[in-house]
Amino acid sequence: MELKMFNLFEDEDDIFMGSPKSKFHDIVFNANRNLVELELERLIERQAALELMLGEFHGEELERKIDTFMLENKDDVVEVAKNLYIESMGNVLSQNE
Repeated sequence: MELKMFNLFEDEDDIFMGSPKSKFHDIVFNANRNLVELELERLIERQAALELMLGEFHGEELERKIDTFMLENKDDVVEVAKNLYIESMGNVLSQNE
């Protein structure tokens, strides 16, 4: 089963002039490079830890189970992704001052 990316975010022309994803990109491409690198490393390390934890329970079926979970819980995945973008932006901006 191939997981296709679905549109996670609202229209770019909303009242905030962009989605959490687009604002995250603005910050990542314009903030201090060292701070962005630290935040991206933090995100990757967390993802690695989560995948290792899940792998202990699901073994070789992990990728299929993740894809299925994402499809079955699309709305929740969208909301958590938005929150992660916002949290990461806050992490970079709070260290950039």
